[in-house]
Formats: sequence, structure tokens, C-alpha cells
Amino acid sequence: MRDTIFLNGMKFYGYHGALSAENEIGQIFIVDVTLKVDLSTAGQSDDVKDTVHYGEVFDEVKEIMEGDAVNLLEHLAERIAKRINSHYNRVMETKVRITKENPPIPGHYDGVGVEVVRENHA
Repeated sequence: MRDTIFLNGMKFYGYHGALSAENEIGQIFIVDVTLKVDLSTAGQSDDVKDTVHYGEVFDEVKEIMEGDAVNLLEHLAERIAKRINSHYNRVMETKVRITKENPPIPGHYDGVGVEVVRENHA
């Protein structure tokens, strides 16, 4: 299956990080989500009930990203993938990429982050 739904460049302000400065000051996190979904039925029906509503997915991601602070991006990405996979049976696989553009690391870079891919076994 090559069909995908994607939400790229979602930005959220949060207080996640292993360092106390990150928990106190906070920062912007950029989240990209890609869902493998069979879109053929929706392509024929033109009905939102035959697909995954990306507005709802955005709300799910926002709730996690703007919720309680955690230490690791890995944990956030895992929570997002599990939430999407458990709420949307149409999703066959969820890829979550979380980027910190300005972590407290000396040097020059566009960002650091993680990417996880989780199959939906529902």
C-alpha cells in the first residue's frame, strides 16, 4: 500500500527534555506524522467517513505535545503513534518525527530529533 495521509510541520510549545532548563523555559517542537492508509474507498466515495480525518489527528498530537512534560522525544513519539493506531483502525502504519530546532546543545544544525514507525496490529 502506497497511500498516505501526512501532517507536516505541526508546531507546539512544550516543556519536554531531560535537562531542567528545557522543563523551565520550554521550546517549540515540530512534529510530522505520516499514516499509511488505504485511500481507495475515500477516493471513490468522496466521504470523510471513509478516510482518517487529519483535523482529528492534529488534535490528538496537540493534546500529547502540549500536555505533561516528559524527558524523551522517544516517549512522545511512541505515545503519539500508539494513540493514532489505537483510535484509527484504517491506519496500517504510523510514522512520527519530532524535531527540536533549538536544543541546549552547542553547535550549528537545523534540528535534532527522533523518528519512529509503528505498525497498527488492531
